[in-house]
Amino acid sequence: MRVIIFLLFAGLFFSCGETSTFVLNPDEIKYPESRLMDQVDTLWGVEVKDPYRWLEDDRDPEVEQWVIDQNTTTRNYLDALPLRKELRDRYEKLFNYEKVGIPRKVGDKFFISRNDGLQNQSITYIFDSIGSEERVFLDPNTLSEDGTITASLGGASDDGKYISVIKSAAGSDWQEIGVMDVETGRELDDVLKWVKFSGTSWVNDGFYYSRYPEPEGSAFSSENTFHSVYFHKIGTLQSEDVLVYIDEKEPNRYHFAWATEDNKYLVLNVSTGTDGNSLLIKDLGTEGSDWRILVDGFTDHSSVVGSVEGKILLLTDIEAPKYRLVAVDPTQELTNTDLWTDIIPQSNHLLESVQVSAGRLFATFLRKACHAVVSYDFMGLDAKEIALPSNVGSVGGFGGKMNSKEVFYAFTSFTHPTSIYKYDPLSHESLLFSAPEVNFMPAAYETKQVEYFSKDGTKIPMFLVHKKGIILNGKNPTLLYAYGGFNISLTPSFSASNIVFLERGGVYAMPNLRGGGEFGEEWHKAGMLLEKQNVFDDFIAAAEYLIDEKYTCSEKLAIEGRSNGGLLIGAVMSQRPELAAVAFPGVGVMDMLRYHKFTIGWGWIPEYGCVDSTEADFKNLYSFSPVHNLVDGVNYPSTMVTTSDHDDRVVPAHSFKFSARLQAAHKGNEPVLIRIELNAGHGAGKPTSKMIDEQADKWAFLFHELKNL
Repeated sequence: MRVIIFLLFAGLFFSCGETSTFVLNPDEIKYPESRLMDQVDTLWGVEVKDPYRWLEDDRDPEVEQWVIDQNTTTRNYLDALPLRKELRDRYEKLFNYEKVGIPRKVGDKFFISRNDGLQNQSITYIFDSIGSEERVFLDPNTLSEDGTITASLGGASDDGKYISVIKSAAGSDWQEIGVMDVETGRELDDVLKWVKFSGTSWVNDGFYYSRYPEPEGSAFSSENTFHSVYFHKIGTLQSEDVLVYIDEKEPNRYHFAWATEDNKYLVLNVSTGTDGNSLLIKDLGTEGSDWRILVDGFTDHSSVVGSVEGKILLLTDIEAPKYRLVAVDPTQELTNTDLWTDIIPQSNHLLESVQVSAGRLFATFLRKACHAVVSYDFMGLDAKEIALPSNVGSVGGFGGKMNSKEVFYAFTSFTHPTSIYKYDPLSHESLLFSAPEVNFMPAAYETKQVEYFSKDGTKIPMFLVHKKGIILNGKNPTLLYAYGGFNISLTPSFSASNIVFLERGGVYAMPNLRGGGEFGEEWHKAGMLLEKQNVFDDFIAAAEYLIDEKYTCSEKLAIEGRSNGGLLIGAVMSQRPELAAVAFPGVGVMDMLRYHKFTIGWGWIPEYGCVDSTEADFKNLYSFSPVHNLVDGVNYPSTMVTTSDHDDRVVPAHSFKFSARLQAAHKGNEPVLIRIELNAGHGAGKPTSKMIDEQADKWAFLFHELKNL
């Protein structure tokens, strides 16, 4: 491992309130004009102004010009920042390490993804056995000049002859499914379009998948409804695909179907968002069999793990808020929970997932927002906890076939990039399969977990990462990052970008706010719907803890969140504009009164509520909607809003309207910019070159605005 000691300038850090010797004059920023329109909606008797409604039309030439003008303004400022080139060069060196995926066996072949360091997209290789020569199977970098087309492998046929390929362009959620011959690498003529939120589950000569009807209007902002399941037979046109399931009475639902490994059952997952799901099963061995309800309603969360020894294994929070694994006898009444048998009972720790592989069950638990994995036999006995490299980290993998001889998994932490391990289910030992060499010294940093109290007295855990020997003088530049929603758990993971910040003396703080999934459904519910304010309070309390404990001060604090986390930052900015000096609201849900009118925004109604539903929902959403709660004449933090022109999950109109309103309301000299990535989406699949440029902009902006030059 090559170690680079990164020398800092003398007098790098200044005390709170002091200024640097180099200053860009924000007074000279001329923000593009954002015209006002006379748009007023009356909601539950309240007149709500929406003067930037015109920015919602992504096909309007006026909007296109606004994007160009805003990007020009932003680039003029960012390109002049004194540290940008230096930070970009450093990040590129840190990011330039080999990234290896988890090996996957298909038939008698293996697949693995690799990125040599700076390739825009990872390449999928095929090989005959562990340790044998690898050959290129799928290289997405050849599909576009700028690396903005992604391609990854989906499900494979039972005989290992064919494998599906899922492509996406410019970061869009829209996908295109093709099929490749495993032996020859030849791509078949099969092409399936208008696919979104879908995998491919093979049975015999075809596969099940989910798609929407072709959208009317803009493909990137029009509402998506009637998510339906189809079966595609190899060698046929998409127009000939068989409709397997559609709910013509409920357009706003998601439908996913997959077959158990033994091909006995087709499982249908139905959900409206994050409020729970229903499960139906169909006997594939009986022609014309009807759907049977396994889990009804949308009040609980359940998933079928597999079909083993004549029983259906079900991971569920029914009668178990922290989840349990049960066996369901398909010959009996499926919905009668009294007939279910516990395989892995509920414990004090969240049972996050269970995989069936190599004749064993692999259960992943969350213990204080860190992963632990225990292997069991199919009766839930013979428990063997797998020794992980650290008790502060995250794992993934453990998938495979029932007859697999080995199992692979990945491990990562805040300061250790993803490493791949091979697990022997007989000896219960792990061997290192692949570990990258990195361009910094992980041992120079420490990770700890602290607890603090939120506004209502709830205890919230928070990870802190920084150099060893940090001095708590209230002057350390600190980045507070969080999410807090949709039952999503934030666990330790590696970011080369964060190392850029840490090696310059920064403190990275990541609290596990309510609304997340770290501690089960009760934790999630405490931060959703009418309880959403708890999330903002938890975040504000985290910032106050960092200040009170002398890690930092408001003048040295930056806050960041993306997507639902972007909403978090927008809400906190409006409620506590003095709390932090720098804000990064990324791809955020900023208009809480209209979010449900775009693409799949309706799927978030169970999480947020909807203004069309009840007056209570309207009052709640209106109280924290970022675009509606900015106040004229307030000094807001230095802000860089980020979004992308092809984001069809959280449409860029959210960020457009928020930025226009922020630029109009802000009274201070601090810059309030919007960075609009072109030919990119919500974040997934972004090419390496774009990621490096975006992170360089972020760190240059942060260090300049925190007066850390």
